[in-house]
Amino acid sequence: MNSTFPAAAFAFAFAFAFATPLYLLLTVFSHMPISQLLPPTSHGFHPLPSPHFPKTPFLKLFSPPSFPSLFSHQIQLRIFCCLALDQTSQQNCSANVEPSDDLRVVFAGGGTGGHIYPAVAIADEIKIINPNARILFLGTAHGMESTAVPSAGYDFDSIPAVPLARPLFSPQNILLPYRLIKSMIQCYRRLREFDPHIVVGTGGYVSFPVCLAAALKGLKMVIQEQNSVPGIANWVLSWFADQVFIAFNSSIDYFPKHKCIVSGNPVRLSVRRYVSKAAARLHFFPSYVNSGNLEAKVVLILGGSLGANAINIAMLNLYYQMLLEHKNLFIIWQTGVHAFDEMESLVKNHPHMVLSPFLHNMDLAYAAADLVVSRAGAMTCTEILATGKPSILL
Repeated sequence: MNSTFPAAAFAFAFAFAFATPLYLLLTVFSHMPISQLLPPTSHGFHPLPSPHFPKTPFLKLFSPPSFPSLFSHQIQLRIFCCLALDQTSQQNCSANVEPSDDLRVVFAGGGTGGHIYPAVAIADEIKIINPNARILFLGTAHGMESTAVPSAGYDFDSIPAVPLARPLFSPQNILLPYRLIKSMIQCYRRLREFDPHIVVGTGGYVSFPVCLAAALKGLKMVIQEQNSVPGIANWVLSWFADQVFIAFNSSIDYFPKHKCIVSGNPVRLSVRRYVSKAAARLHFFPSYVNSGNLEAKVVLILGGSLGANAINIAMLNLYYQMLLEHKNLFIIWQTGVHAFDEMESLVKNHPHMVLSPFLHNMDLAYAAADLVVSRAGAMTCTEILATGKPSILL
């Protein structure tokens, strides 16, 4: 008999007994800030890292025995991930770490760019430090991650999505426990096949079954929270995680304090890399370079990966007049995946405007822009800060 069968059976039984109500809670409140579910914080936001937590730009992960493994075998793992924006510091820190030929890392997260690109940024840093590392992303087959991750150059494997139908007592939810168990079984099998040293969750309901299966399997598991107020998925998973990496000092109150490391949000290598403004504008507007217009201004409109209805409506009412009155104005407009078809049907084609559901080449978009108008999402604010672009945040 396979020696892993008892452990797998125990994991699945545990998942059925405990994970289902947690998953129901997760899905019901998937769009509700955790602040509505927990008592208010004891202190407000502080712009500087807490003196009680590391101030180094390097994320150091050791192997604390904070979660009891289901197996007797313990993997002693140490990962260094440099998130500093200074390239010289990155090169120095990377040079001090000896690469391992067998490092395997699984990332779980998806649904929106805010969950996908932090994972890509961490994967970029791991590849810089250890080019031989094997990295696998797990997400849904039809989610944004299924295209964003391969375009970033990483392997991707799909897992079953288990959304909760609305209303709560819909007949479609009768098979929810079965679907959840099925998803966790597939996650467990995929983790067993890939045999990662560590699993990294970056939030969203997509990461929940993967990270829970990793914890039940006895794997090292960490989570990264991008926002000052965490979502319910990361909050639940934090009790199973070995470490919790957070972007803001105020987030400490929502997690087990002894697990937290205030590290800031990771920024993708492609966004930090220098791209000339002329080359970036040539990518979006070939006629710009040919015209030799040195006074042209480019405005980048971002409504988030899924779209922002208020920004799209405002732009729909203003774009034509803006382009008519300002002959040197160019617009790059990311409508969001959900709103693109409607916006495309309402917007007139114009040589000075690019309309896109989602911008995979954000490095070029930031480089081309003179001004960014965007929702004030955590990752967007971090990337704007990294690129140093003037911005109007809503």
